[in-house]
Amino acid sequence: MNRIPSVSLRGDAAEAGAAPAPDPAALARWARAFCIIRFDLERGQLVEACFPPDALAHGGLDRLVAFSSFPDSMSHHLPRHRSSVHDSLFSFRLPDPSPPAAGSRRGFLYGFVFNRQRQDERLPRGGEQKSVVILSHAPYSSLFRLLLQILGPLCFDIGHTALTMVASHVAAWPAPSPGCPMELPIGSAALRVHLPPAADDPGPPPALLPANPSVPYGLFHDADLFAAFRGLLLHLWTLWELMVVGEPILVVAPSPPQCSEAVAGLVSLVAPILYSVDFRPYFTIHDPDFARLNALAEGEVFPPMVLGVTNLFFLRSLKSVPNVVSVGSPNPNSTRVLPAGGQSPASANGSNGTPVRLKLDKLAINKFSPTGLLNSIKLRREGPLSLMTEHKEALWSTYVPTTKPDTSVLNRLIDAGVSPRIEESMSVVNNEILRRHFLELTTNFLAPFGPYLRTTTPPEGSSPFVDPPLLPPFHADEFVNGLASRGPGKFLSKRMKSNWLDLYRKFLEGPNFMPWFRQRRSAAEQDQLRLWRQARMNVDIEKLMSKMSELERIDSFNVIERYLLKEMENSRTGTAESIAACQKLKADLQAAFSVLPKDMQQLLLSNPKRAGLLQASQEKVSGLGDVVSQTSL
Repeated sequence: MNRIPSVSLRGDAAEAGAAPAPDPAALARWARAFCIIRFDLERGQLVEACFPPDALAHGGLDRLVAFSSFPDSMSHHLPRHRSSVHDSLFSFRLPDPSPPAAGSRRGFLYGFVFNRQRQDERLPRGGEQKSVVILSHAPYSSLFRLLLQILGPLCFDIGHTALTMVASHVAAWPAPSPGCPMELPIGSAALRVHLPPAADDPGPPPALLPANPSVPYGLFHDADLFAAFRGLLLHLWTLWELMVVGEPILVVAPSPPQCSEAVAGLVSLVAPILYSVDFRPYFTIHDPDFARLNALAEGEVFPPMVLGVTNLFFLRSLKSVPNVVSVGSPNPNSTRVLPAGGQSPASANGSNGTPVRLKLDKLAINKFSPTGLLNSIKLRREGPLSLMTEHKEALWSTYVPTTKPDTSVLNRLIDAGVSPRIEESMSVVNNEILRRHFLELTTNFLAPFGPYLRTTTPPEGSSPFVDPPLLPPFHADEFVNGLASRGPGKFLSKRMKSNWLDLYRKFLEGPNFMPWFRQRRSAAEQDQLRLWRQARMNVDIEKLMSKMSELERIDSFNVIERYLLKEMENSRTGTAESIAACQKLKADLQAAFSVLPKDMQQLLLSNPKRAGLLQASQEKVSGLGDVVSQTSL
């Protein structure tokens, strides 16, 4: 979807040997390793080159990465020419074998792969394949896909030195700014990307729809949602529910690019919910978790996971997965839905071949035919094992969805016909339509939680020198009962069935709710502290004190002193905000002290620490009265 910039790195090749090695710490901010992996006919997958050289040396990471960097078999759909080359991009996700920090969960590594398969009758076994891999702790798919389109061909052009060259550019980049646009130089060009938010970024408030849907509010915002699920558009709302409640899903596709893109699309579907379920865009039998999953006893519940696979062996070994979706086309060059009724492409579009709206009858909505009914019954009876004989796009699930497909959204989608150029641009439009809708759907679904995350500010004219009120306590039963009496709201009531409350119950019990709610709750608490801190910065202390009784003035002095000590502790970091807050509170402390009775001033100054604090405050504040200096002699 992203167009690769024109880049020239050839001039750097001659200087690669003389250039200093990239700074490992600077490189680690973005990537763990850059690798070239070769499929050896005798020894299997081998790491041919890696930078840094020891990046894969621990915990069997070299083996894990090598086995995840190739399709399960050479594509059977390459052109049958004497010599042909097929390039593909896909991604995987693996548990990081490095020991986690104390008290933290295990981490994951993301692999982004440029795979080249070359068929040549003159080669042993008629072909060869290599993969160029970027391994990172960060899921920056939009960035690394672009970078791979530079690094991949460059490795095949000039060899292993390309790894060090590109690593040098990456190490020179500034530190990542999650949630922000960045321009990152590479060779003679720059990669312009908008990084996804950090894992601990709660995203927009649940009652607020983001103004700009093109800005990523979750992972894999760049996933081609429309292309991945072109044949299953009617099932997107069911898949959205399955992801929201954290149901396990097995995604079956003919190739790694198709299955990894589909898994990424599913994860992106629920933004801005923090998706806390384990997901693997491309899962193989060599994954360390396969043995555990394969050993599940019959009747044992499959753990919440989303697995993208191409090996049909998983249909038998992981048959306890309750939801299976098959996506993609066996022919990678034919992913579009052809016009119904055997029409020619020209007759399906406008008379001049221009794109037209995607017709709902192509999606088989509200359209009955005896043949279609029989095929549907046969597909359901045979189950996912029918994919063993023929690949077809379908969803097998016992889940009863609540959300209805939104035909108004589907009617806005554009059918690009057969023109690749038009298809790419129309896919961008269709993705924007779908992503905007599901962002709006998720935001409205989360809106009832808004009152539990709502911040407050001091009322006009009141003192900000009190502890902010606590956020309302959350109890699931009370929430459900209150929601049942209020209803789901106008947006959801039009799109959900009468059992809509069951979806909220499943969400509350599922693996996604508590991580998202805790994150949002923590962000709301921090936001409330910030608002009250800002109110203290803006308050006119003399005007405030003039309205107080003597007892209120004494209480306010004690509270200001407490906040000042806290800010002085924070100011050790040297931030301008903390320093400014200290200066303001010191002035406020002097002002509050100056209006206290003389006997109270003497009592307060009997504490040496407080006397020193007031003396320091007096030196920082000019134009105050002589009260402190008189009483401190």
